[in-house]
This record gives sequence, C-alpha cells and structure tokens, in this order.
Amino acid sequence: MICAVFDTKPYDREFLTAAAAGSGVQLRFLEFRLGPQTTSIAEGAECVCIFVNDKADRPILEALAAQGTKHIALRCAGFNNVDLDAAKELGLAVTRVPAYSPYAVAEHTLALLLTLNRKIHRAFNRVREQNFSLNGLVGFDLHGKTVGIVGTGKIGQITAQIFRGFGCEVLAFDAFPNHEWAAKHQVRYVEFGALLGQSDIISLHVPLFPETFHLLDEKTLSQMKPGVFIVNTSRGKLIDTHALISKLKSGSIGGVALDVYEEEEGIFFEDLSGCVLQDDDLSRLLTFPNVLITSHQAFLTQEALHEIARVTVENISRLENGKSPLAGTVLG
Repeated sequence: MICAVFDTKPYDREFLTAAAAGSGVQLRFLEFRLGPQTTSIAEGAECVCIFVNDKADRPILEALAAQGTKHIALRCAGFNNVDLDAAKELGLAVTRVPAYSPYAVAEHTLALLLTLNRKIHRAFNRVREQNFSLNGLVGFDLHGKTVGIVGTGKIGQITAQIFRGFGCEVLAFDAFPNHEWAAKHQVRYVEFGALLGQSDIISLHVPLFPETFHLLDEKTLSQMKPGVFIVNTSRGKLIDTHALISKLKSGSIGGVALDVYEEEEGIFFEDLSGCVLQDDDLSRLLTFPNVLITSHQAFLTQEALHEIARVTVENISRLENGKSPLAGTVLG
C-alpha cells in the first residue's frame, strides 16, 4: 500500500520509516500540508496520513475518495480538522493515535509553567550576556497553590498527579468525572465556575468541540482570580485570543503559557525567522513579558514519536490486510 504522508518533518520521516520497515507500507513523504491546492498530489495513494494542521473537509475528502484514497490516518489525537460525517458517507476509514504519550504533554505543561513562573528563559538569556542580576526574576512556590485541571482524560490526570507531587491542592472539572481516580489522588471535582474562581493556576486538557470552542472568553476570563496563571497544551481555539490580550493588557492575568494558538496553521512547525510575522495577535502576545509560547511541541519526545509511528503504520497495515484497526483508534 502507498501512503501519502503530508506535512512531514525530519523527525516524522525518521520514526515512520523505522516503523514501516518490513510492513509492506510504502510511505511517500510530502513536506507541505494537505489542502485544496495539494489534494491531487495524493493521487494513487490508497492512504493519506495527516497531522493537526492539515485540512480534511468535505471537498478535500471528496477529491481524495475520487482519486482512490480509502483511509485517512491521523498521526495525532485531535481530529477537529476532519469532517467525519463526510468521511463516513464516502466510505473512508479514519484512524488516529489517541494516546501516544500522555506523559509527554503533561510534563511539558509543567515545564512551561515552571519556566514562566521562575523566569528561567529570561535568566538564561541574561547569563549568556554575563548579566547575573536577579532583579525581575521573582517567582512563587507551587507548593500550597490551588491548581484547576480542566479535562481529566489521561493527560489531565497525569498533569494533576504531578501537581499533587508539588504539594498543590488540585481542583478538576470534567463533563464525565472519574471519582475513583480523584479519590485515590486527592483531587476534588468542582463546577467549572468554582474552578475558575478558586484556582491560582488553570491548565486546559480538553479536546476541541463546538462546546469547548473559546472555553476561555471574556466572560470566563473575568471569573478568574486576579494574577491567575493559565497553561494551554491542548488546542488553541479553546482560548479567545482577543479576550486574552485584553486581560493581559489590564494586568488581571499573572501569566500565560501556550503550546498552541488558535491561528497556528501556517506558523507553527515552520521556520519564519527571516520573515515579518503577519499574525498581529500572535505578534502582540509575544510582546508581553508574562507570556511564554512554544510551537506545539508538547508531544515531541522520543517515546511519543515512536508510539505515533507504530500505531499509525500498524493501522495502515491492518486495514490493507482486511483486519480491524487497533482498538480505540477508529473515528466515525
């Protein structure tokens, strides 16, 4: 089977090539994203493998199906970029990697928060310039702080447990609470409004659905404690960027750490160091001293990349040989 792999980087090629060795799956690596202008490049490929910023709406899926594509393999957990109803109507199988490494994302959440709070990024730059002053580098202890975890799937649970290890009180909100897990780890479920009003730190770990779009907007941001720190390693569109900038300008937010951004397509994963950044909102966010942004790298560990490649290739191979995909990976 030939699989066209869109939006690939060197690390994708390395791990996918190793996973595909001896499987009979022929990978055709493409550096650009799947979109209206690139759909035809996948002609002849029975499988198309895509990532978070590739576009798989109805017109694109119709074009792919007409070209003979039978399988859309997402090498990620999120699937908001795929029209699942259209895929089902067209007879396209859609698979994903739902749990590549929850530890990778959870640990990056804490890395972002610790870096922002203790000004490690600023201290690093100072010391390289032989500036050993400590002025402006004051942070706070995590111990004893109240942390709100929004979403208690695998990543949210591990993040909560790490915060508990720091001696934090952990509140949680989830539409489907896991009370057994919460009792075991001394986590307390509360209503969303209560979590917003009581938390010193809020960390987002929910998928992007219509119900969670702009979960943090002008209204909900206004319900938070003054000086709150917000961390988002989930999906960019969970936060209304305009409202966030307004609150940052007013000084009501203590700090924001983002690994995702709602308009990241075409920016994140790319080297734009020689260009003028055309996104005014992102440019504005980068000017705040209490904002730290990484470019969607929370997943980027050896363990996660290995598991993403393994599950992706195995699903492709299984479908090609008339077998069912791995349990929990099928969408639609």
